[in-house]
Parts: sequence; C-alpha cells; structure tokens
Amino acid sequence: MFLEELEQEEKTAFLELAVMIASSDGNVSIFETTVLNKYQKELELEDYKPTGMAVGEILKTFKSERSKNIVLTELFQLIYADGVFQDEEGEFVRLIKEHFGFEEDEFNSFKDWIEKIRELSLTKEK
Repeated sequence: MFLEELEQEEKTAFLELAVMIASSDGNVSIFETTVLNKYQKELELEDYKPTGMAVGEILKTFKSERSKNIVLTELFQLIYADGVFQDEEGEFVRLIKEHFGFEEDEFNSFKDWIEKIRELSLTKEK
C-alpha cells in the first residue's frame, strides 16, 4: 500500500523483516506467502533473496517517522494475513514498537486500524 515510499535501502530491510516475521513461528502460511509476494512486487524486488540480516541492523535502517509508520502498518497486515497472531510475531512487534519509540496509544491505533481494514476485506470477499 505505502511501500513504494520507502528508500531503496529501507525496501530491502523491510523485506528482510517481513520474511523474518512470517517465518518466526516455523511455518510460513500460504496467506503469508501471498502477502510476501505482493510486497516483493510492490517494491519491485521480485528476485530478492533474504540475506539474514540481524533484526537490530534492520530496524536501524528506518529513520523517518513516515518510514516507521509504513513498516508497522504493512507488518500488521502480514501478521494478520493468516488470521492468527502468534506469540513469536507478538515478540517481533513488541521489539519494533520499542525500537521505533511508539507510544502505547499510537501503537494500539495502528493495530486497531489494520484490524478494521482486515474485517472490511473479509466482508468484501464473502
């Protein structure tokens, strides 16, 4: 949705982070794979292969508030893609929230917004 606004270095870092989160529970679902493929297409990085960057290094890449907001928004969409918010995914989200310095109410607003978008898309599919 907003990924094209990221700088080139941020785009590859975002993909690294997205793959890391999707596989954090040991299983990348078909729904998560679909979202990851959509991300690669949107970022024009269809052939990109994750390098296994450390999460701390990845998070340092995002400096602007806009970039941080985009990352959190898009990652919530990935996390909710399979309809299950795994504990491992929650741990990543907590780490991102702390690293980016999101206040609790701001963080919850993002989460609520993504949940509402997801509900709308599910209703549309029926």
